[in-house]
Amino acid sequence: MNSTLELADDLVLTRLGYGAMQLAGPNAFGPPRDRAEAVRVLRTAVEAGITHIDTSDFYGPHVTNEIIREALHPYREDLHIVTKVGFRRGPDGSWDPAPHNLREQVQDNLAHLGLEAMDVVNFRTEGPGPIGEHVETLAALRKEGLIRHLGLSNVSAEQVAEARAIAPIVCVQNLYNVAARQDDALVDALAADGIGYVAFFPLGGWSSLQSDVLAAVAASLNASPQQTALAWLLQRSPNLLVIPGTSSVAHLRENIAAADLELPAEAVRRLNGLWTAT
Repeated sequence: MNSTLELADDLVLTRLGYGAMQLAGPNAFGPPRDRAEAVRVLRTAVEAGITHIDTSDFYGPHVTNEIIREALHPYREDLHIVTKVGFRRGPDGSWDPAPHNLREQVQDNLAHLGLEAMDVVNFRTEGPGPIGEHVETLAALRKEGLIRHLGLSNVSAEQVAEARAIAPIVCVQNLYNVAARQDDALVDALAADGIGYVAFFPLGGWSSLQSDVLAAVAASLNASPQQTALAWLLQRSPNLLVIPGTSSVAHLRENIAAADLELPAEAVRRLNGLWTAT
């Protein structure tokens, strides 16, 4: 069963969500090879009970949000779309950090999704340094009613603390999976404060997770390595959410099944050994 996490009175997310980045073309740029299949993936996710869809208007750009609108608008009341701002795409598909135009980026998300307000907007940063000015901009948009809740992406513990001194933060979205666990302490600290931790690239991202141990544990459970990696995350902490992405309905169904996979203690112990702090 896909359990849920309440991040606010009006924000209850399924812990296994769906990351929409792969609905655009290669490297999240340009149109998809099969737009009809992309629409089916989204509709299947919602029909399966997923209430947490992660996106951004810089996927495409605009492409993914337009597909989401085509597939799901008008949106179900319990469906929550989470976006991120802080980047733009160059004409060659390059990723250009552009936090100076956050209002425009929020408005682009709203326009292409067909929404009057975003449920959650994550500020995505790139590397260390102060982020207060940008969080203040998004907090102002929240007061205007364009954003309901604020989150952060790709941030350090210090940046989280800086942001929380400015405005309430409901979630932090960082790279985290069974083999990339530099955020272990942050996951636990956020859990203690009732803040969600959203693991992006839960299956390795651009380079899929490869491990003999993972494969062996999965085989012992009659599960795929991907399902096992997702199940490990869901058991890691009650505040942890995952957003695996796919452009295939079959792969989506496989991911959803991971919510029903219970890892025994020995399996968890073996998987924990995949990562050693340095």
